[in-house]
Amino acid sequence: MAIDSKLVKELREMTGAGILDCKNALEASNGDIDGAVEHLRKRNAAVAAKKINREAKDGKVAAYIHGDGRIGVLVEINSETDFVARSDDFQSFVKEVCLQIASMNPKWIKPRHSRRREMAKQKELFLAQMAEINKPEEVKVKIVEGKLAKWFTEVCLLEQPYIRDDSKKVKDIMTEVVGRCGENMRVRRFARYELGEGL
Repeated sequence: MAIDSKLVKELREMTGAGILDCKNALEASNGDIDGAVEHLRKRNAAVAAKKINREAKDGKVAAYIHGDGRIGVLVEINSETDFVARSDDFQSFVKEVCLQIASMNPKWIKPRHSRRREMAKQKELFLAQMAEINKPEEVKVKIVEGKLAKWFTEVCLLEQPYIRDDSKKVKDIMTEVVGRCGENMRVRRFARYELGEGL
């Protein structure tokens, strides 16, 4: 099937994927844009899964100041090579992560980075809420697990809904960038400062 170049351009603008990737995705979906977007999403996830164990020692440390100096963010994001670290895709992703941290104030990068004491405290709080509910114990445990999972979407950067499109998580955006760049990436660490915080 011959793919119209206008469709390729439209898909490229929507996804940021390369021209050849867009053309292949459109061919695979018989010219359907939504199908092509889904095809690219699956392709990016597959690429990211293959790269997940590769070392990412290069990258960038970035700073962002928001709200006329009221909030500051420092973040380190790693890539496998400095070539990718200098790419527009990577630089754009770093900026988006800074904005995400500034606006959503995550505590950790992902659930396994959370502090056991804080997680145990939160679990205790959810269990205390369940004391008033007349349900079997195993149902209460499931409810608490669901509440913890929801809590992680609030406090863990990669689990948070992306500020520009809440149908995606930050980790989905990173997977898309990994798929386009062809290298593993990691958000290694971050710090967020807010004027007057802790006073």
